[in-house]
Amino acid sequence: MSEAKTTQSVQSGEARSSAIMAAGTLVSRFLGFAKTWMLGVALGLGSTVNDTFINANNLPNLIFLLVAGGVFNAVLVPQIIKASKAPDRGADYISRLLTLAVLVLLALTALVTLAAPLVIDLTTQGYSEQQKALAVTFALWCLPQIFFYGLYALLTQVLNAHGAFGPAMWAPILNNLVAIAGLGMFIWILGANIDNPHTLDNWGPTQTFLIAGFSTFGVIAQTAILLIPVFRLRLGLRPRFGWRGVGLGQAAKLSVWTLATAAVGQLAFLYVMRIATIPGAERLRLDNAGDRIAASTLPGNAVLEVASQLYLLPHSIIALSLATVLFNRMTRASQDGNKAELRDALSHGLRTMAVATVFGALALFALAGPLGMFFSGGKPQDGVMLAQTLTILALSTPFLSANFMMSRVFYANEDARTPLYVQLWLAIIYVVGAFFIQFLPVGQIIYAIAILYTLGNILSVVISVVFLRRMLGHLDGPRIANSYIRMGYAGLGSALAGAGALWLLGSYRADGFAWSSRPAALVTVVVVGPVMLLAYLVLLRVFHVTELRDLMRPLMGRLGRGAPESVSGAVVEPTTAARATVSDDTGLIPRISGEFDAASYRAGPAPERVPSVPAPALPDAPKTYLAEEHTPSTARGGRFRPQVPLPGRRTYQGDAGRNPYFPTHGNRGK
Repeated sequence: MSEAKTTQSVQSGEARSSAIMAAGTLVSRFLGFAKTWMLGVALGLGSTVNDTFINANNLPNLIFLLVAGGVFNAVLVPQIIKASKAPDRGADYISRLLTLAVLVLLALTALVTLAAPLVIDLTTQGYSEQQKALAVTFALWCLPQIFFYGLYALLTQVLNAHGAFGPAMWAPILNNLVAIAGLGMFIWILGANIDNPHTLDNWGPTQTFLIAGFSTFGVIAQTAILLIPVFRLRLGLRPRFGWRGVGLGQAAKLSVWTLATAAVGQLAFLYVMRIATIPGAERLRLDNAGDRIAASTLPGNAVLEVASQLYLLPHSIIALSLATVLFNRMTRASQDGNKAELRDALSHGLRTMAVATVFGALALFALAGPLGMFFSGGKPQDGVMLAQTLTILALSTPFLSANFMMSRVFYANEDARTPLYVQLWLAIIYVVGAFFIQFLPVGQIIYAIAILYTLGNILSVVISVVFLRRMLGHLDGPRIANSYIRMGYAGLGSALAGAGALWLLGSYRADGFAWSSRPAALVTVVVVGPVMLLAYLVLLRVFHVTELRDLMRPLMGRLGRGAPESVSGAVVEPTTAARATVSDDTGLIPRISGEFDAASYRAGPAPERVPSVPAPALPDAPKTYLAEEHTPSTARGGRFRPQVPLPGRRTYQGDAGRNPYFPTHGNRGK
């Protein structure tokens, strides 16, 4: 077969793999929202039981990210990627790593689960004894998820290291299906909340099993399904002990800034979530006092959770993917010391991403009412509270995504310290803001937290700009502002078109069509959404927003309808991932919802092959898992940080597969 045909075949296969991964992510998102909708139907969006469950069900992910998430992403993942390049495909090394990780995860999970009452005390405020008892019960069912989240993250990276990206993108679908099955049985057997209210007084073990039990079974299934493709790799993985020389200690030292960033973000988030539990506790007291009208107007953390999931949608679908693609370009520019190219990559990313996030923000703002009613569980008052919260959060979506894109520049420059500084400033703002919010009238607490998040997203951009200007001199500000203004005009026109369509459907009247039922609300979204999108696309052409073409090109390429992208006139050939380009964002900046995001534990695309002058070989350089690991770093040192490479580089650098601390396959490890 000719080289051209081989290249074409590789490109076609990569395009199909990307399309499969993208499809898996979209299906998983859709099922995630279906699960959220069914939870509202089963328990009610504004119910104390729902607030209590969501708080307990978010704890496993938050605790995993706080204690181990940064270690897994910044320390273990690069080691797995490097080990997979050894002659034994990393079988010995990965076996040891998995053995160590499983033992640590089991100990962590057992410790946290046994301490469930203490964990609930630390993460809630104002709970009555009855509500606290239910919260502890939910936590005992949900906290074992910590072990399976960690194992899922490790198995995902083992598959990624060997070129299997699809399974980890489709596994969360099974998780959602299992949880949906439990919710379906709950509604079928016990009835929907609107017809048969589920309260603390009539709650029992069966309800707990169908809600919390199936939530945990879903996480178990998501992890277990990955064992099938891992076994198909035929690596011969088995328990192996003896971890001297694994190199995790040195890697952890190099990753200290990333680990601190994760810890700071999650601690701040847990404190804010503690304040968010106050309205739910007050609602229960009002219910017990017989003032149900006042209780029905108090939004709890369930409202904030659903609003957060909706508001993060444009960011998670568009911004994350685009930032991952551009990260490789930023890394090359940083390694070459080319500030102009790095600045241009950032400018391109911010402008292209805004095409989607500006529309997403205005669409969520305009459709907040119908969306609120659809996810309300059937009560218009709950829909109103959700719509008000979503309205506050929606307009900050472009700022959230912009800050995420800016953080890629720091990581491309091998600088994990500056993101910590940004995170520290945000953590201080969130903690101080949440402290004062708790003294507001209870009915305003959730809305105030939404305002706090919005201000945090805006301030994060301001803070990042300050640091980036020191690094790059300027940020192509006039060009970016010009594009955002033109997109803003198009988005405003789209919002006006949507407002007209909503008015015709009676969305601005309490007795209008959109508020008559949840199916009517869904019809409203399905009708008005395309109207807004069509108006937006037309106005983008009118205002000559060329970034639309830049956004659509990679999407069309993923579907196999476009030519391969080129850099400087050279065709980019997809390659097998050579280095882990994982998400470093285990902190508060991108994550408001406590929902576990599988994409955070997926290796990014391979660096693009472009014609370049090969770097001179270093004399007497030993063979390594990755040859480029010996390339000197271009990152600048600082007062507290020497010139060091990316986390995970400085470990064992001898012959691949011949770590002197690891015995041969014929011997047992000590």
